[in-house]
Amino acid sequence: MTSELIFEAIVAIVGVVAGIIAGKFIFAKDNRKQLEEAELKAKGIVKEAHLRAETIKKEKQLEAKEKFVQLKAEHDKEILERNKKIGDIENKIKQKENTINQKENSLDKQIKENNVIKDNLNKQIEVVNLKRTELEKHQEEHIRRLEKISNLSSEEAKAQLIENLKSEARTQALSLQQEIIEDAKQKANKEARKIIIQSIQRTAAEQTIENTVTVFNLETDEVKGQIIGREGRNIRAIEAATGVDLIVDDTPEAVILSSFDPLRREIARLSLQRLVSDGRIHPARIEEVVEKTRRQLEEQVMEIGERTIIELGIHGLHKELVRIVGKMRFRSSYGQNLLMHSRETANLCGIMASELGLNPKLAKRAGLLHDIGKVPDEETELSHALYGAKLAEKYGENPAVVNAIGAHHDEMEMLYVISPIVQACDAISGARPGARREIMQQYIQRIKDLESLAQAYSGVEKAYAIQAGRELRVIVEADKVTDEDSNKLSFEIAQKIQTEMTYPGQIKVTVIREKRAVNVAR
Repeated sequence: MTSELIFEAIVAIVGVVAGIIAGKFIFAKDNRKQLEEAELKAKGIVKEAHLRAETIKKEKQLEAKEKFVQLKAEHDKEILERNKKIGDIENKIKQKENTINQKENSLDKQIKENNVIKDNLNKQIEVVNLKRTELEKHQEEHIRRLEKISNLSSEEAKAQLIENLKSEARTQALSLQQEIIEDAKQKANKEARKIIIQSIQRTAAEQTIENTVTVFNLETDEVKGQIIGREGRNIRAIEAATGVDLIVDDTPEAVILSSFDPLRREIARLSLQRLVSDGRIHPARIEEVVEKTRRQLEEQVMEIGERTIIELGIHGLHKELVRIVGKMRFRSSYGQNLLMHSRETANLCGIMASELGLNPKLAKRAGLLHDIGKVPDEETELSHALYGAKLAEKYGENPAVVNAIGAHHDEMEMLYVISPIVQACDAISGARPGARREIMQQYIQRIKDLESLAQAYSGVEKAYAIQAGRELRVIVEADKVTDEDSNKLSFEIAQKIQTEMTYPGQIKVTVIREKRAVNVAR
């Protein structure tokens, strides 16, 4: 169809061209010959065009046939591929159907088997329930027999068993606790000893034992009469002005000044020295000299305080605290000079703080001021630690210093790291050999308290405090106390001593259990 349309179009175009050419020759009337030739040419062109069109028509028909054949082949190929895919899908569906059928058959078999198993299980459960009922009956009968034999109900037996388990668990817990504590102590004590030993080795301490009396030496015994005065008026005036008792006895060339206040004794000694040197001893002169000596000693107190803080490298201390530090030179605690003790504590605190990577200046400051509450200017009901903390807070000291002062006897909660350092250094300074003296009655009482504490425990036969109260040896009865109980007893006594008693250093508790088998051959 397409080829015929093309052919007709070509014929029409050729006709038009031939007409145009013919028209051109019509206007040329004078040249007929040319017109004829043109007609011939036109006919030739038309014929040639007709032949050309036929050729094109045949070519197009061939092309159309080839295209048709090609399209048909492609269509057939697509149909074959589709049929093949459909066949594959059908095969897969058939396979799935077969698989499903097999699974259905298998499930049917399993269901049947499960039903059989279920029936068997139900039968077994019934048998087990019957046996359990019989077992409970036998158990109840057995418990009744046991209760009859032991004369204990089940609840009583259960309570007794629980109590035994508690006791056993408590013993094991104490043993474990003791092991953990000992392990921690070994590790902590090793490092602590290293730091403390380094601190002590780097601090030079003095033997600073003081007494409550001062001996004033005289050149001759004739001066004693002048000191006593007519009817004892001079000695009474001296005692009234200084607050110190003068003992004038048969001791040759000496007068004893007695007072618990070292500052008053020092004022009395200096005043008496000036009065004896001057030779004018009467009540008016005594009052004048004592007052002048007191003023000079107050200046000396400030100088001592300033010199102390300069030597320790402490700056910015309030003047009132400097004066209190100076006053500590004339105070003692258990025979130990308070200023020497405070300086020693300050040096130990500085060294220990440096070893621990803390601020040594702050620690040294707290160590120097930790006992300022022992030199009060007024009467107070507070302990020296709390009163010292109050003074430090009043004069603008660092909160860490205030806390260290108040907590060094565990009367306040320790809130800063330097607080336990000050406490430890205070104990080191007070517990070192020659630092303090202990009143005999207190020492004897402490020894008795140690022994009484140990003897209060059941099974203890004897208790001995040895090595000046540094070790407690407890002898127990072997028939009443086992080896395991000995370990527990040693631990409990040590814990009780630690919580209930006050003592210097540490106390070693040794429990001795000895089993003797004695027979006599006759």
